[in-house]
Amino acid sequence: MSNTALLSGAASAVVKPRWLSLVTLCLAILVAQIDTAVVNLATRPIGEYFAAGVGELQWVIDSYNLVYAVLLLTGGLLADLYGRRRIFMSGAAVFTVASLLCAVAPSASFLIGARAFAGLGAALLIPASLAIIRVVWHDPHDRGRALGIWAACNGLAMAIGPTLGGLLIRQFGWRSIFLVVIPLSLAALILAVPSIPESSDPQDRHFDAPAQLLGAVALGCLAFAAIRSHDAPAIAAMALLVSVIALALFIKVEAKKGSAALVPLDIFHIREFRGAIAATAGMTFSMYGVLFLLPLTWQSTGRLDVAEAGIALMPMALAFALVSPFSGTLAAKLGTRLVTAGGGAIIAGGILLIGSSAHHASLVLAEVGLALTGLGMGFATGPLTGAAVGAVAAARSGTASALVNAARMAGATIGVAILGAVFAMAHGGSDGLRLAMFLGGLVQIAGAAAAWVSGRR
Repeated sequence: MSNTALLSGAASAVVKPRWLSLVTLCLAILVAQIDTAVVNLATRPIGEYFAAGVGELQWVIDSYNLVYAVLLLTGGLLADLYGRRRIFMSGAAVFTVASLLCAVAPSASFLIGARAFAGLGAALLIPASLAIIRVVWHDPHDRGRALGIWAACNGLAMAIGPTLGGLLIRQFGWRSIFLVVIPLSLAALILAVPSIPESSDPQDRHFDAPAQLLGAVALGCLAFAAIRSHDAPAIAAMALLVSVIALALFIKVEAKKGSAALVPLDIFHIREFRGAIAATAGMTFSMYGVLFLLPLTWQSTGRLDVAEAGIALMPMALAFALVSPFSGTLAAKLGTRLVTAGGGAIIAGGILLIGSSAHHASLVLAEVGLALTGLGMGFATGPLTGAAVGAVAAARSGTASALVNAARMAGATIGVAILGAVFAMAHGGSDGLRLAMFLGGLVQIAGAAAAWVSGRR
């Protein structure tokens, strides 16, 4: 069925209030982000339980991020082909099962595999949710407000996740943190039926297996190269070479398929879309590096325990959650270009401040840096997503949503890998944190510049 027919049916179904749709979609982002925030906090207890090193702990995080990023494109395509609500519900179901498997993991390897399975659920869930926003909210201003609220759930998840996760770990152990998201994913699954209209846009497109395989190899080898760069440079160099070759072949394959490709390359001819993708990747590169390394450093140096580290991360989450709902209105008044580039610059300042205070006995400057990081993320996240999704036709909303999320998670995967490698090469601790944060700040400055150059004047 075409998107036009499905949308006309959805338009007639006025009994489905959009606020309930937004609640359901917000539950999806809460599920994915609470899981990520909680696992970052639990790396040390998990490492102690399984006697796992930094490399294995990186894969506990990156197995989720990697599968999520690799399969986001497929998730977006499947949403466009077979129905956005159907794929949304499938993702919620997979995520529920994966979370249960994580909770009962008997080994670090099993946990890494279960986390990868959760990444598959998120890859189906999140692009479908963004595509649904693009389809249900036609007016750009209304869509901007909806995206601001949707993005605010990222901050809410980062506030709830570490605080609740720290308490759960202290009282019940690390396994309990994977059980906390199951009620949310089940609620999203159940509410999707009455609240979300079905829509799809096949338009002669089909599953692109060669491109999917090449994309997986390119991103997987890049993350592997970054993780192994500090202890096996020769292997890392070979993995990097394979990644570059796979990326070149991916572009060649997609160029031949035109509009039927997994990633239609003409979408990158749109300047606003390119800039939003680059800025989003730069933002998550730095942010996820902070979320991985800062609590790890606090706990490994004995400055804070797991619950205290969760509370100490709250300034970033609260600033993000408080500002995000108003980001759409600010973008409408001040312009998307100023809000996104300015937000990126604020994030860079916050991360550099965290790095410069790494050796300070007091946490005051680090807390200010976290608050600035959250403030900038609150300004930039919703408008960047809106710029990317709004720059393309509704028929490609699933693909555009997948690409912006692929950029987000690719940045996160590579950021954790590279900044983790820099942290390890500097022998960890305060020295490693300072060097990693300085690199993250430079990358964030480049992302802010991309948002400024490509934004609408």
